[in-house]
Amino acid sequence: MRTSHRPPRSRRRALAAAGALLLGASLLTATAAAADTDPRVDLPPGYLDAVTATSNIELLASLPRVAPFDAAPGNFGFVNSDLAFTGDHAIVGNFNGFQVYDIADAEAPTLRSAFVCPGGQGDVSVYGDLLFMSVEETRGRIDCGTQGAPGPVNTERFRGVRIFDISDIDNPVQLPGVQTCRGSHTHTLVTDPDDPANVYIYNSGTSGVRSSAELAGCENAALTTAPVTTGNPTQWRIDVIKVPLAAPQTAAIVSQPRIFTDPTTGAYNGLQNTQSGTLHPSGTPYSPLPNTNTCHDVTAFPEIGLLAGACQGNGLLVDISDPANPVRIDAVADPNFSYWHSATFNNDGTKVIFTDEWGGGTSARCRVTDQPQWGADAIFDIVDGKLQFASYYKLPVPQTSQENCVAHNGSIVPVPGRDIMVQAWYQGGLSVIDFTDTANPTEIAYLDRGPINTPNPTGLNLGGYWSTYWYNGNVLGSEIARGFESLAFTPSDHLSANEIAAAGEIQLDEFNAQLQTKLVHAPSFAVARSYVDQAARDGSLSGNALKQVNKSIDQAEKLAGESASAAAIAAHLDTAARTSGAPADSNLVQALDALAGTFG
Repeated sequence: MRTSHRPPRSRRRALAAAGALLLGASLLTATAAAADTDPRVDLPPGYLDAVTATSNIELLASLPRVAPFDAAPGNFGFVNSDLAFTGDHAIVGNFNGFQVYDIADAEAPTLRSAFVCPGGQGDVSVYGDLLFMSVEETRGRIDCGTQGAPGPVNTERFRGVRIFDISDIDNPVQLPGVQTCRGSHTHTLVTDPDDPANVYIYNSGTSGVRSSAELAGCENAALTTAPVTTGNPTQWRIDVIKVPLAAPQTAAIVSQPRIFTDPTTGAYNGLQNTQSGTLHPSGTPYSPLPNTNTCHDVTAFPEIGLLAGACQGNGLLVDISDPANPVRIDAVADPNFSYWHSATFNNDGTKVIFTDEWGGGTSARCRVTDQPQWGADAIFDIVDGKLQFASYYKLPVPQTSQENCVAHNGSIVPVPGRDIMVQAWYQGGLSVIDFTDTANPTEIAYLDRGPINTPNPTGLNLGGYWSTYWYNGNVLGSEIARGFESLAFTPSDHLSANEIAAAGEIQLDEFNAQLQTKLVHAPSFAVARSYVDQAARDGSLSGNALKQVNKSIDQAEKLAGESASAAAIAAHLDTAARTSGAPADSNLVQALDALAGTFG
């Protein structure tokens, strides 16, 4: 918990409530105004033919689920879940296994293969030739069979992290995985810059504790507010799995850190939900009660030695400089948040967005009656190793009671000099936000559809985006009921063609959203022009100076295409830098200088 000086708890709650009321009033006013004109409001329903509204993003392709992964919306045995990427392939997790899509051509992706291996929820990640998948349900079997594993104790049951060798991606081979006491709801890969021989998996199990008769070492305990300091209860910890890359079949749990412990009392359950009473401000019960006993999802940023944990009733900041022994350094709570769900750092690791999956993703939480700080994002600055709240962000237009809608999974879009995130909102579609100014996040693009109307024409049918991630120049989406989709940004006043091109210059060999790395742009004309566009957008560069800067860069690029002398190219770039009037340490001047240096 925080150790800095703070007002008494009662006053803190009062201040937080007052701030929330003021913020809620202002956001509701903005939402009401947007609802008058936003084309997302009252979109006609459908399934694969639902009416779609977009702004500054284009849907390139939509591939429906096919056998053996297709089923009517709402069938949890076949729900599409999270995404991971390797080379030209997107791997789509599913409660029934996983699917591999070829995305070499994002305008025409194709389903390459599918592997049936039931067990939910199918959270996936990749590292080299290894694929990891979370298995939580009691029907999961060691052999990936579809017959289930009935009974309170079953030696054929698998709940934990599966490991596959995907060196032949069309013929994955299951290796011995790692069984865990609460299964695996989600997992996160964690690398150690000083240990390239191993990769670590932080496992979060959220379901019931297995019997020790089925898996030795599992110890159930009552979820209580009384301090728990004895025994070895399965709750109030995460699993750290070490995977030797030379022998992944020997992967095993190496520690189970109690990152929720009260450092003063030693209580394992030291992070209680701090909300007063037992009801969310909406009048619904909080989830979970009565305390934080596991994480839902965590995001690692090994280069800066930090992890952001979304852990039921709390948001955590964790030191992972020793990956096998993570240490909590800060924790925050919020009376408006019901279930801290996921986390995303900005590219510099100075900010983090936490999501609140109020209602578990199966409820309508974006209605006009729902406050904008409920089921939303909470944006924090990281200041001196502490999480400092800045603002909330939620979809700026309401959704209907027929649409499950709440903040869900997204990733950074690597536009130079800006903090931009593309995020899934289930049947709220996707929203792209600029949170460069953490106090004033702004939507810059979106896609939304009308509610799914099958099999129940008038009720809520589960669907929408589980995840939308940026990867190698495009946005790829896992749609719970509809399938797999690819999208591309279109130039707008909010995002220029140069910024889109510069983001696309970042090309990755693989991508797992919960394992973040710093994305560094090589000097290029697109990067330099991005900073020119940003200066023009904020008004710091305009008029004749803007024209002259663009002219000088145009001349430099023309000479570069003609293989002119480095000195001539650099001279034009230097002229652009001086004409801009920007200080020497500005992004614009540094980008122009770096570009000039590539011709030296």
